[in-house]
Amino acid sequence: MKAVHAHLPKPHDPYVDLVPPQGIKLTPQHYAYLKISEGCNHRCTFCIIPSMRGDLMSRPIGEVMQEAENLVKAGVKELLVVSQDTSAYGIDVKYRTGFVNGKPTKTRMTELCKSLGELGVWVRLHYVYPYPHVDEVIPFMADGQILPYLDVPFQHASARILKLMKRPASAEKVLERIRAWRAVCPDITIRSTFIVGFPGETVVEFEELLEFLEEARLDRVGCFAYSPVEGAAANALPDSVPEELKAERRERFMQAQEKISAGRLKSKIGKTFQVLVDEPGLGRSSADAPEIDGAVHFKGGKPGEFVKVSIDRADAHDLYGSLQ
Repeated sequence: MKAVHAHLPKPHDPYVDLVPPQGIKLTPQHYAYLKISEGCNHRCTFCIIPSMRGDLMSRPIGEVMQEAENLVKAGVKELLVVSQDTSAYGIDVKYRTGFVNGKPTKTRMTELCKSLGELGVWVRLHYVYPYPHVDEVIPFMADGQILPYLDVPFQHASARILKLMKRPASAEKVLERIRAWRAVCPDITIRSTFIVGFPGETVVEFEELLEFLEEARLDRVGCFAYSPVEGAAANALPDSVPEELKAERRERFMQAQEKISAGRLKSKIGKTFQVLVDEPGLGRSSADAPEIDGAVHFKGGKPGEFVKVSIDRADAHDLYGSLQ
């Protein structure tokens, strides 16, 4: 192609020639979202993404890595891997072998994480469905190749509610997995999201969810009161939960998690963490994704630089300390 372009230069295109190699992004210069696939093969009854975006379509691994490398060259210090189902990456193409810098590489989450881990920047995984092969990336976290952070939307703990949601797994198996992940990587941060007030959710099933929360001791948790989305299969389920009860359950859930979060953050007092500065006086540790998790507060720092912060105080969501 170089020979062709030498004899026949590409004409100027005013629509694309001003776009930088890394593309145009809406995040600050020091972090960026890296989308690895579109669509989803699951048919969760509360969700309409497949009807809007279709089944899973994975991007070629070479294309994903090229984008990641361009972002890093442009100054990005943190890559946030996103999709509708990050664990399913490559399933649709049967883990087809692609090429990364000339090396044959499978289109699979494990190989993608290994390749991204070689770029020398923070790599954070979001929307990780708890497939068995997720266990393969935990050692990468323990070795410092990617951030010890896993965003896994568990949604509920009751086997019956999970079945109504068309979600796999059970609370017992999830707890086993969490224990196994922490055994391999003790510093792992686990974030999750849950839905309360799903149609048919009983008092006993909600209490089961609270018990799971106490057992799992998750670091970061989001909770939504179920609301019907037009076109979602769950809308047809009987025994809808009254709005006031949904709100009450969400409040109880978040109060329970707040105590857990406060306890986990308190254990970090006296320790020193690497922090990526978002703005002077405010940054994030490996345990904090932008906009959805807590933050680290201190004095000083420049946006986009890494600093060491010694923690001397904590509340239910954030850490407070001083630069080292």
